[in-house]
Amino acid sequence: MNAFSDYPAVVVWEMTRACRLACKHCRAVATKQGHPDQLVTMEGHRLIDQVVQTKPKLLILTGGDPSRRPDLLELISHASGRGLRVAFSPGATPDLLALDFRELREAGVMRLSLSLDGATESDHNAFRGVTRAWRWTMQAVEKLREAGLPFQINSTITADNIGSFDALANVVESLNPAGWTIFLVVPTGRAGVSMLPSALEIENLFVKLVEISRRVSFEIRTTEGQHFRRVLVQNGAPSSQIPPPVNDGKGFVFISHTGEICPSGFLPLVAGNVRRDNLLATYRHSPIFTRLRDSGNLKGKCGRCRFNSLCGGSRARAFGLTGDPFGEEPLCSYQPDSL
Repeated sequence: MNAFSDYPAVVVWEMTRACRLACKHCRAVATKQGHPDQLVTMEGHRLIDQVVQTKPKLLILTGGDPSRRPDLLELISHASGRGLRVAFSPGATPDLLALDFRELREAGVMRLSLSLDGATESDHNAFRGVTRAWRWTMQAVEKLREAGLPFQINSTITADNIGSFDALANVVESLNPAGWTIFLVVPTGRAGVSMLPSALEIENLFVKLVEISRRVSFEIRTTEGQHFRRVLVQNGAPSSQIPPPVNDGKGFVFISHTGEICPSGFLPLVAGNVRRDNLLATYRHSPIFTRLRDSGNLKGKCGRCRFNSLCGGSRARAFGLTGDPFGEEPLCSYQPDSL
């Protein structure tokens, strides 16, 4: 049994799929209006009460753009009032800018994340599909600083922007966030296989991340880039800097806007629905989750790799490319048989 068999470390709730942006890679295939069957306020309260039972280190409220929910502050207050640490992951949109950031902090938001995917205004706007995305992001940064609310930057890496990664890193360093999370694109939603960088490009990027982590004060993490942990180990990072081995369904659980329980938002295998199923029981006992937590189920070089308990590869990306969530990680260049 692994450390996450009983309780997840992170719970993510996709509060809505409504969003003003039109991002090229959008996992949620967001639309301008929320789905008519998305969880309503009372159901949101009940979901939060179920999340409390899972004892997570973090509850992340995401979308779409959760700023579009009129009951947002009520639900944040309910979650923080039940003792949950709440992170808020909105889109940088006029809906976000219309919020009072001090009210967000007082309601219980511990950290807010903003996406930045291009080193220039034009590149970021093209990535996000609207002409003012960069401006809205920078306005949000200023509002966050004024409110004293910590923020992190999320950057999705694709074949289109990996060539300008160094310039993007310089921009992120200049913003000096509390953290920087690198998302490796997964072929799901609007993202296609053509958006994937090569495994060698990702290996080189991860080595650069190790170097950056040694000179900056903020933490650097990856999402769907589990093999960054292997690169950290190979480059002599202290154990305190190695993130825990969270993976899709392993320490991580996702609830969709309509209540579906999945291993992650990038791995749309439905194990239940919070409208009829208990969240903790589903996480603990669903065959999807229990199999994902057993590294003995991994195939190909992931199954042979000595780092598979620490890393495990992206189960979502393996599924997106092959239909098999236990296949080998396609963006990892490491060859376990040769070392």
